[in-house]
Amino acid sequence: MATSLGANIYNRQNWEDADFPILCQTCLGENPYIRMVRLINCLLICARPFTVFRWCPGTRMRFKKTEVCQTCSKMKNVCQTCLLDLEYGLPIQVRDTGLSIKDDVPKSDVNKEYYTQNMEREIGNSDGTRPVGLLGKAPSSSDMLLKLARTTPYYKRNRPHICSFWVKGECKRGEECPYRHEKPTDPDDPLADQNIKDRYYGINDPVADKLLKRASTMPRLDTPEDKSITTLYVGGLGDSITDSELRNHFYQFGEIRTTTIVQRQQCAFIQFATRQAAELAAEKSFNKLIIKGRRLNVKWGRSQGARGKEGREREGVTEMGMKLEPVPGLPGALPPPPVDEDAPTNYFNLGPNSAPPVMNISLPPPPGVAMPPPGFGPPMFHSMDPMAIPHPIGMRPPGHVHYPSQDPQRMGAHASRHGGS
Repeated sequence: MATSLGANIYNRQNWEDADFPILCQTCLGENPYIRMVRLINCLLICARPFTVFRWCPGTRMRFKKTEVCQTCSKMKNVCQTCLLDLEYGLPIQVRDTGLSIKDDVPKSDVNKEYYTQNMEREIGNSDGTRPVGLLGKAPSSSDMLLKLARTTPYYKRNRPHICSFWVKGECKRGEECPYRHEKPTDPDDPLADQNIKDRYYGINDPVADKLLKRASTMPRLDTPEDKSITTLYVGGLGDSITDSELRNHFYQFGEIRTTTIVQRQQCAFIQFATRQAAELAAEKSFNKLIIKGRRLNVKWGRSQGARGKEGREREGVTEMGMKLEPVPGLPGALPPPPVDEDAPTNYFNLGPNSAPPVMNISLPPPPGVAMPPPGFGPPMFHSMDPMAIPHPIGMRPPGHVHYPSQDPQRMGAHASRHGGS
């Protein structure tokens, strides 16, 4: 750090004097009425004195403060507290990877001061609506950033830190403790070791590494190597989407040669006049095309050669055009069995109420019981007729049970007797 009297730490004219910080919605909190305290601090990133704001974003939340000056915040277009991008809510490393830009902020004190002065001059000449530097020259959006972007505030990030005394079992404050009484995460978790300087410079950020791994596992549409393919497959049309609605969406990417809708399979094939228009349509429509509330599936079509090869393989024709003859001696496929609804199903010619004469072998006696002599035990074979199966002594064989009260003669006798009387 410079120590001369002309350096920024002694020249109060170069000190930053702001009335309100540059914050994201999450760090500002959900409470519309907050009290901020202004301080003067010197940060390790730019080593320049700036105005520090300190506030409490809500009930049962920890106090937060700004970590970088507004010049550093405007150069990176990030929040002064969490150092996340103000547009996407993502770390700087993820944003720079999605926009294909490389951080050019110098690390030494002299070069950093010179770079900061040039950026301040550029910020002063701009209207303040767009970022400056490489970020202002980068593309406006990225498909990966739109998928990973956080669109709603995440107030859970403002919770207090975990009470170290409670973890050791020595906290005596109870419910009045301003810290959280929860079990900490695994110390080997990379998210437990975060550095504010690494997040600002976009290097070795564990949160960014986690998001980039998630982005690498997302489905993507690979461009085919065959440059003659200019057709896109659109699936999941349903019965309500028409040809004109598909043309109204895809005509913005380039000239459309033909549009074919297959109603039986509920899909369509959009053929463009140029390969560049087809690639642009595939990039802008993959996993994002919604027509009449239906999310449509967009894929690349297959070339004529690939479709012809599959057809020849089904017909037994090689790539040279030779038709393969069947090998003699190999059995062919069996014909399907005839289906006749009137065909009889009584394969054993049995009567309607007769039971099949199946013989059943009686089980041997359990261990420890002697085998009865021949002629005194149960028969070895008997039919499956329930009336012919021997039953234990004292038990009635299954069948119709006759009760005296169900005798029709007795009931008639009672009825005639009552009628005669």
